[in-house]
This record gives sequence, C-alpha cells and structure tokens, in this order.
Amino acid sequence: QVQLVESGGGSVQAGGSLRLSCAASGDTYSNSYMAWFRQAPGKGREGVAAIRSDGITCADSVKGRFTISKDNAKNTLYLQMNSLKPEDTAMYYCAADRIAWELMPNYANWGQGTQVTVSS
Repeated sequence: QVQLVESGGGSVQAGGSLRLSCAASGDTYSNSYMAWFRQAPGKGREGVAAIRSDGITCADSVKGRFTISKDNAKNTLYLQMNSLKPEDTAMYYCAADRIAWELMPNYANWGQGTQVTVSS
C-alpha cells in the first residue's frame, strides 16, 4: 500500500498560479504510475495529468497550462498550474498504482485531496 498526501491547494484569482505537491510513502516502486485527478461538486472525477518514466499525458482542458512532474529522490509528485480559470475549481487528488491507468480513475491508491478555488 502506498500512502499519498497532497498539499499546496488554496484560493487564487483567475490567471494566477498554484503548485500542488503529493508526497508518497510506504511500499513505493520506481516504476509505479502516478496521476492527478480533480472533482468539482456534482461532477465525476476526471483525469488531469499522468506521468510515467518515459512521458506524460495531459487532459485537453489543461494542456499548455498545467505541468506534471516527479522528483524520484523525494518520492514527490507535482502539478504546476498556471493561467488558472474558474472552471479549474475542484478538489484535486493524487493517485498511484503499478498499472498504467493513464487518465482513467481506476488507481488503487488515492490521497485525501487538496482544494483549489479560482475566483473570477
């Protein structure tokens, strides 16, 4: 089991930036897959970005604005969010698994989430 703890959420104005972090601990492996998801009230959980050793996958809605990265030495996943829009408002979750689910919400391990609120 992998433990995931997100941080870095908050309230910002449209056009602003935030950097989310996800610290992983426990039974982690260098070849595991990780991703960021988000969920707004009344909506389903949607994939934002996923990362693997040889590449990344981003949702069309955030492509060009968000960047996913990973610090293997610190076992930490990041999501740099720039040019934020009100529609980006959601609870953001970190996910991890040994299966490459990409942007599908089937990951075995999830964090508690961190709230991101973007005002117009």
